[in-house]
Amino acid sequence: MNASLKLLPLAIGAALAVLPAAYAAQDNVQTLSNFKTTGNTKPAETVPQTGTRADALRENLKAIKLPPGFKIELYAVVPEARAMTIEPSTGVVFVGTRKDRVWQVTDRTKRRVADDVVQFASSVTFKVPNAVCFSPDGVLYIVEQNRVLAFPAAQFFGEGGPDVAAAVVVPQGKLIPTQFESFNHGARYCRVGPDKKLYIALGQPWNVPPKDKLAELDKNGLAGIIRMDQNGKNREVYAHGVRNSVGLDFNPKDKSLWFTDNQVDGMGDDIPPGELNHATKAGANYGFPWYGGGHVRTEEYKDQTPPAGVVFPMVEYAAHAADLGMSFYTGKMFPEKYQGGIFDAEHGSWNRTKPIGARIMFTPVKDDGSVGETEVFAEGWLTPNGEYMGRPVDVQQLQDGSLLVSDDYAGAIYRISYAK
Repeated sequence: MNASLKLLPLAIGAALAVLPAAYAAQDNVQTLSNFKTTGNTKPAETVPQTGTRADALRENLKAIKLPPGFKIELYAVVPEARAMTIEPSTGVVFVGTRKDRVWQVTDRTKRRVADDVVQFASSVTFKVPNAVCFSPDGVLYIVEQNRVLAFPAAQFFGEGGPDVAAAVVVPQGKLIPTQFESFNHGARYCRVGPDKKLYIALGQPWNVPPKDKLAELDKNGLAGIIRMDQNGKNREVYAHGVRNSVGLDFNPKDKSLWFTDNQVDGMGDDIPPGELNHATKAGANYGFPWYGGGHVRTEEYKDQTPPAGVVFPMVEYAAHAADLGMSFYTGKMFPEKYQGGIFDAEHGSWNRTKPIGARIMFTPVKDDGSVGETEVFAEGWLTPNGEYMGRPVDVQQLQDGSLLVSDDYAGAIYRISYAK
């Protein structure tokens, strides 16, 4: 039994001691934490993988441009597909959404296309379960708008129906103060770091927060990235001054954290830039809200002195392209040029006179931690007349070295592979 599973009874006990009874009864988490059935006999929702919708998605992919030798195919039809995480031993893909579903996507025959897509843990009432991430020893963490849950052996329990083994890591209403809950920037993102801690990116509710709210936001890790032990203890703010990150990963070479950040709206079509940041230590400040993105000052804080030692981004992306999920490429399938670099999903602009984004970017990362020139890797989801055929959200690598891309607009996951 792995270390996380050995600790599960302790984690469940600690969670039950603090879990509000009314909420536990509401969404069955307490029952599942005790390894008991909920009595839910309603079949989990399934998503058909054939038919006119799948055919239309495949047709749309003919418009996607890639470098020579690469091809893109439909991997799965997945409604509202957002953040993804891949179970280390089986390759089962778990997909978060901004609604109330988490999807379990299984390729049983390893043909590199989904055989089935089914609702995961349908006995649990989720609220914005955007963030999904696995620990190396196989525990699935789901970070909702204001709660963190853990699911050991999720890929196996999820096969059995609506009831799964579960534990509460952070109880409902305790991830952030409830007064800061908002439909704006309420989708979290998570990773388990090389230090075995759980890292969670927390947005904040405003375009630019009022000055009288800034101290409380910072204290609780909003507009930042927090980390904690996998049982929820020893929480701390790891990165400050982060407006709304929905993508982070660790460089396998030096174990340091990198993350994207979405910057201030309403400053014009061409400013401020989006960001790719590099965190080399805990506690640094990345400039928001004094800076709207890159070195561009915000109107609201232009007369305020920024914190000392602000860390500016490694890469300034196109303004309002909405860079979200990112990951280091550790596979061997792609040419050497791409190995060790960062793939990043641009969701696309919503408030720009001429839309931009809806593409996958690539940034080479050198051994010394510096970066090369960022380039477009995959594009075509934004048509020449400004219509979106899709909006990429996250990029994750399958065990064979191919790249998965989620798309919440089209409701799909694509697979990009390479052959000489």
